[in-house]
Amino acid sequence: MPRIFGRTTAICFKPSRLGVMTLCSLVIIGFAARAEPQQYEIDPEHLTLGFLVEHLGYAKVLGSFQEASGSYQFDEDTGQLSDVLIVVDTASIFTNHRRRDTHLRSADFLNVRQFPSMTFSGVTARPIDEMTFEVEGELELLGLIRPLSLTVSWNKSGAYPFGDEQYVMGISARGSFQRSSYGMSYGVENGWVGDTVEIIIEFEARRH
Repeated sequence: MPRIFGRTTAICFKPSRLGVMTLCSLVIIGFAARAEPQQYEIDPEHLTLGFLVEHLGYAKVLGSFQEASGSYQFDEDTGQLSDVLIVVDTASIFTNHRRRDTHLRSADFLNVRQFPSMTFSGVTARPIDEMTFEVEGELELLGLIRPLSLTVSWNKSGAYPFGDEQYVMGISARGSFQRSSYGMSYGVENGWVGDTVEIIIEFEARRH
């Protein structure tokens, strides 16, 4: 299927002036009809929202958030990506270590009682190539909003082979941020816990 980034294409022949105008109009109208953004909802059963943070400089702890939701709009013809929204339940953090997870939910880190969710909203998207985008957005965490950039790879789109055969899109995204910029400074100065949080996002989204 064609993917054209930010470009309108019209093909015109020259039998007559009236014919040219009519044919061009039909082509442009036809293109516009195809080039409408479609709404996608992230499938929570096929969503991985992970992170990596250094521990004492020895190794990185791999964790995830087990409850999140999201949506966006995407036009496959033009490559236009918009209205990106991902909402994460902060209390759903999981690192396979009960004491550590309890600490991460405390005021030293996520402070889930006061801030039960964090939100990423995409503001602009720039195509790098046909299947890769740079999404500039904002991450709201601990009541603060800071810029966050994600590199997003469009893996595949098509009719799903199981169940109702809905149209599904597969996405991989990567990014990082400094947690101290949100006031989450526990363990940063003494080097116990890394400041950089690497983000790993994998999901399937269903078109509506």
